[in-house]
Amino acid sequence: MTVLDRFRLDDKVVVVTGASSGLGVAFAQAFAEAGADLVLGARRVDRLPETGKLVEAAGRKYVAVQTDVTDPDQCTALIAAGVEQLGGVHILVNNAGLGWAAAASRETPEQFRKVIDVNLMGAYWMAQAFGRAAKDGGSIINISSVLGIHPGALPQAAYAASKAGLIGLTRDLAQQWTGRKGIRVNAIAPGYFPTEMTDEMDASEADFVKAITPAGRLGDPVELASVGVFLASDAASYVTGITVPVDGGMTMP
Repeated sequence: MTVLDRFRLDDKVVVVTGASSGLGVAFAQAFAEAGADLVLGARRVDRLPETGKLVEAAGRKYVAVQTDVTDPDQCTALIAAGVEQLGGVHILVNNAGLGWAAAASRETPEQFRKVIDVNLMGAYWMAQAFGRAAKDGGSIINISSVLGIHPGALPQAAYAASKAGLIGLTRDLAQQWTGRKGIRVNAIAPGYFPTEMTDEMDASEADFVKAITPAGRLGDPVELASVGVFLASDAASYVTGITVPVDGGMTMP
């Protein structure tokens, strides 16, 4: 196996949550181009065929399942679809998430709980379902955020707390499962990329983000998805329990 061969994901099955838009679409396309088949989950199931077209354009197969990650039964059903229709599951990308700017003095309990429920608890339910089904080991990639390790431009207490919690969850699952189950667990902490959430920033907020980012720009989704392919592949077979910032240098010491 050559070095480049180690980056291939031929005939692996990758589960991507939040696959109906934004970074989830980029992850799905990148994994398909690396040789994997896809299990696509999202609440907005009507959008998944558009993601599926990108998978098929890369010569791979996909299964689309409507999934609300806050429901453990739906998480189990998403994983089961990969096992039953594509022969197994090997990689999980916990990408589903939400967030908004809200002053800490005004955010309601319901708003805070909703973000934690999706971003942190949903990732845990998905990881549990994957851990039960991945009989031959595998890889989990949790999509955290630079806001989990670094202050942001907007007040986002719930989002930051959920993403910091996801980093802690990553470490614990890696400790539990890497040796015993052969499942590596890592996280990616994206900086600012074009998504539905960043679309809500006004021009001054966008300029501020660019000013505090050494790269001087927002990231391209393929730059993030490429790191995901690396962490999922045999190229990262000795990498577990870490969080990789992909942020144009924003969080450098």
